[in-house]
Amino acid sequence: MTATVADVRRRPSTRRITARAVLYALLIVLALIVVLPLVWMVLTSFKTDADAIRHPYSLPSPFSLDAYRNLASGQQPILRWLWNSFSAAALQTILILVTASMGAYALARMEFAGKKVVFGLIISTLLVPPVVFLIPNYLIVQNLGWLDTLLAITVPGAAGAFGIFFLRQFFVGLPLEIEEAARIDGAGDFRIFVQIVLPLARPALATLAVLSFLNNWNDFLWPVYVLLSPEHMTLQPGLSMLQGAYRTHFAIVMAGAVVASVPVLAVFAVAQRQIVDSVTGAAVKG
Repeated sequence: MTATVADVRRRPSTRRITARAVLYALLIVLALIVVLPLVWMVLTSFKTDADAIRHPYSLPSPFSLDAYRNLASGQQPILRWLWNSFSAAALQTILILVTASMGAYALARMEFAGKKVVFGLIISTLLVPPVVFLIPNYLIVQNLGWLDTLLAITVPGAAGAFGIFFLRQFFVGLPLEIEEAARIDGAGDFRIFVQIVLPLARPALATLAVLSFLNNWNDFLWPVYVLLSPEHMTLQPGLSMLQGAYRTHFAIVMAGAVVASVPVLAVFAVAQRQIVDSVTGAAVKG
């Protein structure tokens, strides 16, 4: 009798099985919503223009590499656009990590007059739509002579409120005893920041780096305004040039989108563990 009762207790209830089945079904549907557009993009890139128009939702028939050959032919400097995008995204990511980490540490650990007011003003900028800063940033870039240069698409966004807020919340959760022990041993604020705080904040820094890289990589509006020549274009506005005024080459556009997706997936794959560590660490602290 005792063994029978124990077996019954170990068996999952019907309600639990049903709830789990509904959850898995919902997750599968959400996964399909995310994955199917990517699959359609890849399949369309291997079609001819005629096949992409006549049979947009079928498998490639025939299987064609014409779109990728067109991109590699040099008619459009897509490799140059790819390099420009990667250079801009990488440089801005580095600048954001430097400025955000230093500002966040000052707001999290240092005491100075008006600290709460300064933090409140920084956070308040998150409530302002980014398009509001378009004209002021353009005038600043123009007066500095940075139009049609790499600096125009990296420096204006190098100090953002989100990065400071994100890292400050992480720094506040770090144990203060480690820093106090280092200070007793004679370490200064800068040494503590570089040798203790930054290594402990590696997951948060990796997460911010990925978000900053993606934000710059996918930016379309700002490069359109400040980049004037085709050879200085980044990938996102450059891909829009593949669409003609009277005809769109869907296969070529999708091939360009596939090329644009590869570096993003590579960055995420490299930083995936750090991102998971950052999320799980925040959950444990909460």
